[in-house]
Amino acid sequence: MMAAELVRQDGLIARLPAVRGRLSAAAGLAEITWFRVGGPAEAMFRPADRDDLVAFLKNKPRDVKVTVLGVGSNTLVRDGGIDGVVLRLGRGFVEIEAEDDEIIAGAGALDVNVAQTAQMHGIAGLEFLRGIPGTVGGGLRMNAGAYGTEFKDVLLWAEALDGQGNLHRLTPAEMKFGYRHCGVPEDWVFLGCRLKGRAGDKAEIQKRMDEIQAAREGSQPIRSRTGGSTFANPEGHKAWQLIDAAGCRGLILGDAQVSEQHCNFLINRGSATAADLETLGETVRERVKAQSGVELRWEIKRIGKGIGA
Repeated sequence: MMAAELVRQDGLIARLPAVRGRLSAAAGLAEITWFRVGGPAEAMFRPADRDDLVAFLKNKPRDVKVTVLGVGSNTLVRDGGIDGVVLRLGRGFVEIEAEDDEIIAGAGALDVNVAQTAQMHGIAGLEFLRGIPGTVGGGLRMNAGAYGTEFKDVLLWAEALDGQGNLHRLTPAEMKFGYRHCGVPEDWVFLGCRLKGRAGDKAEIQKRMDEIQAAREGSQPIRSRTGGSTFANPEGHKAWQLIDAAGCRGLILGDAQVSEQHCNFLINRGSATAADLETLGETVRERVKAQSGVELRWEIKRIGKGIGA
């Protein structure tokens, strides 16, 4: 690492408030994203708990940007890394509780763990979470969905901190949900939510979850270095069908490839860069637009800066 870069990172850490959690400079991100690509975070903060996060947001300099990163399943971090602070919610934000036919889950909880907790308590209606490879916070941020159900369909309320650390409890209407979208400001940090289910038979719930998992394994390259569905389905279309019709199945750029198994997935075959993957995705968009007239919208969240930016 160059001396100037060290000075810049040490300077940021020195400007940040004292915390009880973990605060580190030049934190690697490639190893914690599913694509296994991307540059480092200028700084990373793993708060110990909600109070630690509130204090950090209230006391950090206003010009320091905060970027929330979950388990990196639906994220492409560019090769130049991320300026400011990358926030990761760990053990203090993963609790899951069942109350009657409802689930209260922290933003750091894995969707699959929410589904399993619901099954253990005989709560039906949340099986779709078994098919979403991310966290509750990420699901709220993009109104994630699978197999006919989305977060908006089961949400009772969500809690979030604004950029200044003030707590807000949001109704579904206030979330301003759309397809793979919510209208909550980008600098707000989700803390958790309450989800509604219904009484169900544990065996039947488990059967449905097993069917969802089998469907994923049979149709998606889930054991590859991928980021999940690359593009949102345009109204009246399925993204994979448009990509296939444009002749992009198996298309390769560097070590990035459009999946042969499911062509709405991009794959890092081993040594792809974030630039390879993003350029391949843009190539797919161009070919689909030329072939069908439909403009695909990225579902994968691309964050950070390119090399030299």
